[in-house]
Amino acid sequence: MQGQSDNMEKKVQIGMLCEIYGNLLTKRQLNILNDYCNEDLSLTEIAENNKITRQAVNDIVKKGESKLLEYEQKQRNQNEGRQRN
Repeated sequence: MQGQSDNMEKKVQIGMLCEIYGNLLTKRQLNILNDYCNEDLSLTEIAENNKITRQAVNDIVKKGESKLLEYEQKQRNQNEGRQRN
């Protein structure tokens, strides 16, 4: 059960980051992440809807998540720098 809870929390976090930083992703990344996080579609369902492989969807999700977390970390670092000054 803990794994499912962690996965759901991550989906919620990524969904919120999509709302904040989504315009920095490609349209394709944003659409697929939205389907995965907000619409709760499986990788297989997303692959079928986009006529791509499940592995391609997985790669897009992982890269998109990574970019969003990177943007969030950069923003936090900037905010911490401003607070120190």
